[in-house]
Amino acid sequence: MSVGSAGLSQRIGAILSLDPSAPALEFERHWRTWEDLATTVDAVGHQLPIEAIPVGILLRSRPASVGLLLGVLRAGGCAVAINPQRGVDRTRQDIAQLKLPFIAGEPGDIATLSEDSSSSTVLETNDVGCPLVVRGRGGPVDQPTRPGVAVRMLTSGTTGPPKRIDLTYDTLERVLAGAKHYESNRASDLRLRSGVAVVNSPLVHLGGLFRVLQCVSDGRPFSLLERFSVEGWVDAVRRHRPQTVSLVPAALRMVLEADVDPDDLRSVRSVVSGTAPLSPDDADAFRTKYGTPVLISYAATEFGGGVAGWNLADHETFWNSKRGSVGRAHAGCVLRIVEPESGTVMEPGQEGILEVKAGQLGPDTPWIRTTDMARLDADGFLWILGRADQAIIRGGFKVHPDDVRTALESHPQVRGAAVISVEDPRLGAVPVAVVELRPGGPLTADDLLAHASTRLARYELPAEVIIVDTLPRTPSAKVDLLAVRDLVLDRSRS
Repeated sequence: MSVGSAGLSQRIGAILSLDPSAPALEFERHWRTWEDLATTVDAVGHQLPIEAIPVGILLRSRPASVGLLLGVLRAGGCAVAINPQRGVDRTRQDIAQLKLPFIAGEPGDIATLSEDSSSSTVLETNDVGCPLVVRGRGGPVDQPTRPGVAVRMLTSGTTGPPKRIDLTYDTLERVLAGAKHYESNRASDLRLRSGVAVVNSPLVHLGGLFRVLQCVSDGRPFSLLERFSVEGWVDAVRRHRPQTVSLVPAALRMVLEADVDPDDLRSVRSVVSGTAPLSPDDADAFRTKYGTPVLISYAATEFGGGVAGWNLADHETFWNSKRGSVGRAHAGCVLRIVEPESGTVMEPGQEGILEVKAGQLGPDTPWIRTTDMARLDADGFLWILGRADQAIIRGGFKVHPDDVRTALESHPQVRGAAVISVEDPRLGAVPVAVVELRPGGPLTADDLLAHASTRLARYELPAEVIIVDTLPRTPSAKVDLLAVRDLVLDRSRS
C-alpha cells in the first residue's frame, strides 16, 4: 500500500496519459476525451503550491467538477466537498466558516458566493478541456490539512449529524482495491478498458465520488448523469450495455413503476443498491421482471464506503432464507451488535446498536458506533432494523426533523412546528410538517414551503405542510409527537 498521496495521484496521471484521444467521459450524449480531462487536471495542479492544500469544490455531477476533483487529487491536495444544492445561504455560510485558500467550481455557482470567496483564490471552468479562469489571490495557507487526506466529504450519513469526514488517500486506495473482490475481472494492470459504466449517483455523495474514482483508476470510460431520471438512465443503459448498474432504492422503484421494457436492460447481470433501506419485495419484483438479482449493500461515508453487502454467490445460495438482510461483512471489515447503554456485545440474533471496524480505515481503526439498530445472525448476515437518532432517510438523503422544524419556525408568523416521518412507497420515507401560526394575515402551506426553501435543500422540504389552530402538547407543554402522528394519519385516511 502506498504512503500518502503517491499511489492514487500517480495512477490518475498515468491513466490520463495512456491514450489522450480516447473517449473518457460522456455527458448529455457528448464525449470528452482523456486529454480533455488532463487539460483541466494539469491546469488545477499548476495553481496548487504545496501538497495537502485544501481546495473547496462546489461539486455537481457535471464534467467540470470531475476535472476539478481529479486535478486536486492528482496534485496531492485535499478536495473539500461543498454542496451548492443545499441553498445559497447555507453554501455561503459553509464557505465563510471553512476559510479555504482555494475555491473551485463552475462560474454560475461561483457568482452566487459574492464576498464570501473574496479571501480565496477562485478557480473557474465551464467544462473539462476549457480554459481555467483564476481570480484573486488568497493569503498564505495557514492550516493545510493533515498529510494524506484526499477528500473531506460532507456527509449526512448513518453515524450522526452532518459533518465532514476526512478520507485519506490510503483509505480510498484500499476501497478501490477491495471493490475488485466483487468483480469478475480483478486485473488492476494499467490500461484503458472496454465497456462504459453509467454513473448516476451525485458526485457530492460518496457513492458518486467513489464510482468516478473507480472508473478513472480502472481506465474505464463512463457516462455521467447530472441527475437521475428513468428516461435518461434507460437511454444510457440501452446504448452502453453495462453488466452491473447501481440504483438507490428510490431509483429502483422508479424503474419498476415506469414499467421499463425488460429488453432495454438485457445487458444487466446485477444491480447494486444502497444508501437507504430497500424492501425485499421491491428486490424480488425487480428480479421477477428483469431477471436481475439486486445486491443490497450497507455503507457510510464514515467508513470510506461499503462494509457489508450481498454478492452473487451469497445471493444464489442464501437469498430465500436471509431475505431482508443487507448481506455479510466485506473482507477486512468486522461487525458487532452491542447493548446501547452498557456496550455489552450481544449474541447472534439479538437486537442492539451496530458497531463497525472498517478495514479500509487501516489496521488500527477503532470500533465505530452507528445510529442503526440491527441484528447479526449466526452466519454473519446483517439486518438493519431502524434508526436510533430519528433521522428520516428520504430516497437515500438524510433529513433531520429538527432542521426542518427550525427552518419553518424561523418564519415570523409561525408559533411552532413539528416534523414527523411518514412512509412513502417510492422514497421510503418523507418529512411531513404540522404548523401552528400566530395571529396575523393569511399564510398558506405554499408560502411556508417557499420560505423554508431558502434554508433547506430540496430533499429536506416537507412533502406536506399541515396548518392547524393548535399543536397537540403534553402536560409539560412539549409538542406531543405521538398525537401529531395520529393527526397526520387521520388526515391521510379522510
